[in-house]
Amino acid sequence: MLKRFILIVCGSFVGAFLALMVFMLTAVLLSVAMMNMGKGHKVTDKSVLHLCLEGVIEERAGEEQLGVMDLIQGGGMTYMSLEETLQALDVAKTDDRIEGVLIECNGVSAAPATLRQVRQAVRDFKKSGKFVYAYANEGYEQADYYVASIADSVLLNPIGLVDVHGLASVTPYFKKLLDKVGVEMQVVRVGTYKSAVEPYMLDSISPANREQQELYLGNIWTTMASEMAACRKLSLSSFNALADSVLLTMTTDKLIANHLIDRTCYRHELDSRLKQLCGLDEDDDLRLVSISALASNYEYKKGGDGDIAVVYAVGEIDGGSGGIDSEKIIETVENLMKDDDVKGMVFRVNSPGGSAFGSEQIWEVLERFKKTGRPLAVSMGDYAASGGYYISCGADRIFADSTTITGSIGVFGVIPCFEELVQNKLGVNVSVVKTNKNGEMASMGLLSKKFTPMQLAAMQNYVNQTYELFTKRCADGRHLPQDSIKKIAEGRVWDAKSAMERKLIDAYGSLDDAIAWVAQKAGLSPDNFGVITAPAIEMNWRTMLTSFASMKVETRLKEEMGVFYEYYHQLQAILNRRHVLCLMEYSEIK
Repeated sequence: MLKRFILIVCGSFVGAFLALMVFMLTAVLLSVAMMNMGKGHKVTDKSVLHLCLEGVIEERAGEEQLGVMDLIQGGGMTYMSLEETLQALDVAKTDDRIEGVLIECNGVSAAPATLRQVRQAVRDFKKSGKFVYAYANEGYEQADYYVASIADSVLLNPIGLVDVHGLASVTPYFKKLLDKVGVEMQVVRVGTYKSAVEPYMLDSISPANREQQELYLGNIWTTMASEMAACRKLSLSSFNALADSVLLTMTTDKLIANHLIDRTCYRHELDSRLKQLCGLDEDDDLRLVSISALASNYEYKKGGDGDIAVVYAVGEIDGGSGGIDSEKIIETVENLMKDDDVKGMVFRVNSPGGSAFGSEQIWEVLERFKKTGRPLAVSMGDYAASGGYYISCGADRIFADSTTITGSIGVFGVIPCFEELVQNKLGVNVSVVKTNKNGEMASMGLLSKKFTPMQLAAMQNYVNQTYELFTKRCADGRHLPQDSIKKIAEGRVWDAKSAMERKLIDAYGSLDDAIAWVAQKAGLSPDNFGVITAPAIEMNWRTMLTSFASMKVETRLKEEMGVFYEYYHQLQAILNRRHVLCLMEYSEIK
């Protein structure tokens, strides 16, 4: 008996020791990988910057670093950093070791505004006189082709494909399914166009939602198609006709004849051509430099007369999963207010919105920053809609890309009722004992009962009050009458062109344009100010391991659920939140 006890104890110690060793080995591998991230291949003379379009483009460097842990275990999602991509292309313009850029297209996922920023950075790089080649092995997806079309030469594998088809928004509607399972979504909202709730209350798209989607998709596609057509020396009508012809079935000979690509080649032939352009011998290795390697040589302006702070607000507001944490943003801005070296701020917003409460708190701290007398600009990314517009509207000046989606000034709340499912389908009777008339309202979840007309009216009044506050914030920030804001609000989503016409934004421009404007307003010399970024990206072990665990679950769910994942995510948000939402609808746009 004693012998068995000793064996069990020893076995436990051995198991614990082995587990600790595995963890330490993983930690060492991760540390080495992180130290080498951004180094990539050594930058030498006669090199080519390798812009590999693959996976998801994130706003900042940092999120993709968690992919190292995925690599240790095998597989995982590929991430690109927009920030690093723009930095690398900027460095490459003046780095004599870089002869040109190779855009290799392997299927990238990003919204039009992000793709356009990459495309414009490549366009600016071309002004250096260096070459830009684009290549796809299996084929160009539409997002790839939009960026690649700016290249000097667009090359394709002899049996590759080109898929350009225009933009479409695909939205599933769940009303019939919810009716079948006995779940009723009790909706309170303000805004005829506030369509985020439509999938749960309608069987198909409403006329108002169709109207707004047709407008912003049409305007965004016109921008993208016009730019692609111009680069390929085609008229817009001819390019659209090709997009309507089920282009992915077209042979490479016809693609060449229609000026969509320049020629075909296998990868080894491309390598030979790039070696020639770089002045290398055929026996030499092609010197490809990664984006992260060159971006590590990028230096923000430092010192001088003062600093401009760039504060990133990316993702859903108080929605978890790496989105915007309102408390963290508030703390960041408050710290910047205490820093006398900070002479102004650019608030970089890439958000579809989220919590109305969190949006108000962020709006308030930005107002406090403005009261210090320092200029504040907003730079909009892919989206700055609903709550994303709420936190933007008070800026001294709002910059957006012409393909940015914004507006969606509206509010909604959704209270699921499972009474039919639980009582009539599952046979669970729910009894309520309460001291006051509305005591059971707090019992949200599977055991919740349907709201009474009085309770629903009270919720609608609460949403109305939030909408009044939202439109007032927008009116004050944009220096317009509140009635004028209400006419263009109603939860309607606008593309940047339409938003400009309605005075919701001030100028088309990039993050750099916004920084330059703030510096000028702050009285800083164009070449004599620093740029700092915030919030800091936390990479401590606890944060990384926690993020890794949640990312593994999230990645698996995305892979399994596809387009339905975002609706699952929204349902989770509805069930877990007690505040109303300022959130733009999700739809798959491709």
